[in-house]
Amino acid sequence: METRTDVALSAYTTLGLGGPAALMVTAYDEAEIVDALRSAIAPVLVLGGGSNLVVADDGVPGTVVRIASQGRSATADGDDVLLEVAAGEDWDALVAQCVADGLAGVECLAGIPGLVGATPVQNVGAYGQDVSQSVAAVRVYDRDADTVRTMTDCGFSYRTSLFKAQAPRWVVLSVTYRLARSAMSRPLRYAELARALGLETGGVAPLPDVRDAVLSLRRSKGMVLDPADPDTRSAGSFFTNPLLDPDQLTALRARDVDPPSYPEADGRVKVPAAWLIENAGFAKGYGAGPVGISTKHALALVNRGGARTEDLLVVARAIRDGVRDTFGVELVPEPVLVGVTL
Repeated sequence: METRTDVALSAYTTLGLGGPAALMVTAYDEAEIVDALRSAIAPVLVLGGGSNLVVADDGVPGTVVRIASQGRSATADGDDVLLEVAAGEDWDALVAQCVADGLAGVECLAGIPGLVGATPVQNVGAYGQDVSQSVAAVRVYDRDADTVRTMTDCGFSYRTSLFKAQAPRWVVLSVTYRLARSAMSRPLRYAELARALGLETGGVAPLPDVRDAVLSLRRSKGMVLDPADPDTRSAGSFFTNPLLDPDQLTALRARDVDPPSYPEADGRVKVPAAWLIENAGFAKGYGAGPVGISTKHALALVNRGGARTEDLLVVARAIRDGVRDTFGVELVPEPVLVGVTL
């Protein structure tokens, strides 16, 4: 375990934003994580890869517990493999290894920054795949009960989970994924990805081909981190895609617009936030200051250099309010907001 004081959190977020942590404790295994949380001075921030985090300019006056645990173990289960991975492992490196090892189930999630521990919290997903389809169990520290337990009912839904809904109660220690032994991908559900591979939706392709295609698509949208490219200095998608019930969709179309829409299993319809943003007048590249919309993707708000968190919030609020005024739809931020509100 390592302890430091007055640590600039901007160095630990992909946005490059955030004030100081009064105390940062880096925990390297499960026991250290639990011990650090038990003794932490409030308020407490659990920090992973910082890829989905917006931290106030004032920072965190209490304790930041940084997760740095490592380790993987695999167990055969018929044609599947149960792969348990420590929360501090790098997610994209794990996806690359699964592809190399012929384990299908996470291949469409290549290029997503962050650590394994965040994946069940956010129900991380992209290109028609999300981790709820492969998570078999999550080992957590229950801060309320001061106990470690393994959970299989995670309350997954679109970009959320029980762990997010009941934060900060649960801290992920490790995640077990059920993956198929296969050289081929799971059926491809996302039309853009299928087209990139020359397939119809529902087709399959070799795992390395799928990973390469996903990385290519993500790079074209500025969604693969590149220190040399300020257009990738973001928290990924800043807003989630709205899920509208039939009445809300009817009200939206009554404004004489016909946005793309994708039916969900629960009867709601997903409408792309990027379409709403651009059609509300916020084009790619919007913003003249240190924060603006990426020139590659309307959902990414980027720190062009020298920005503060408050600069980001000003732009995010303008976009949220503009979409609400134009379409009557409320955009919800995807990143975790620490010490700030939108």
